[in-house]
Amino acid sequence: MKTVHEVSALSGVSIRTLQYYDRIGLLPPTERTEAGYRLYDDAALERLQQILLFRALQFPLKDIRRILDRPDFDRNRALEQQIALLTLQKEHLENLILLATGLKQGGMSTMDFTAFDTKKIDDYAAEAKAAWGATPEYQEFAKKDANRTDAERSGITSQMMAIFARFGAVKEQSPESEPAQALVQELQDFISSHFYRCSDSVLKGLGQLYGNGGDFTENINAVAGDGAAEFASAAIAAYCAKKGV
Repeated sequence: MKTVHEVSALSGVSIRTLQYYDRIGLLPPTERTEAGYRLYDDAALERLQQILLFRALQFPLKDIRRILDRPDFDRNRALEQQIALLTLQKEHLENLILLATGLKQGGMSTMDFTAFDTKKIDDYAAEAKAAWGATPEYQEFAKKDANRTDAERSGITSQMMAIFARFGAVKEQSPESEPAQALVQELQDFISSHFYRCSDSVLKGLGQLYGNGGDFTENINAVAGDGAAEFASAAIAAYCAKKGV
């Protein structure tokens, strides 16, 4: 665990900003000491990294919170976007350095303004925002989430993880077994009720995320036990196959 002072020193984010992130539900501390001091674990630090990455993409804080809280948030996808944007920014800076160097040496036209063009960066940032925010699922999620309190969000997350815990309890059975398939239906209904309409095709995509070995897999297994995420993924695949998806 790290204190707010240690997190500030490590990340370069001011203590005041970290306190603000806590107040708006963007980065709550993992726990508090008896004296009320904030403490952050590694998972909280990873979330802070994602917040800063999205800030580099110029996402508003309220949108970052909604994206990170989505059940289908894909960390690898976000990192790929960040790498692409940073590469464009690097090229932009290199062009500015070449221009400044050329002007100093007197070998370039003072009327050359092409190095200042940020259209490629702006266009990519707009595409990244659209990828996360323009889908009907995101719009529905944002509408449902807008007036929820932090306690309500935490409660919804706990309820969803409880479903995965039940997947873990039956993981020794076949993914096609009646208990497993009933849990898939329960999960689909829960997502539709609390996040966005979870169609069979959306559910299939979520199932693939749950079992691909990334953050979803690790987070689910941390709560529901080793193999629970992979079992849920297999059960979802069987459920969708029966529906011809």
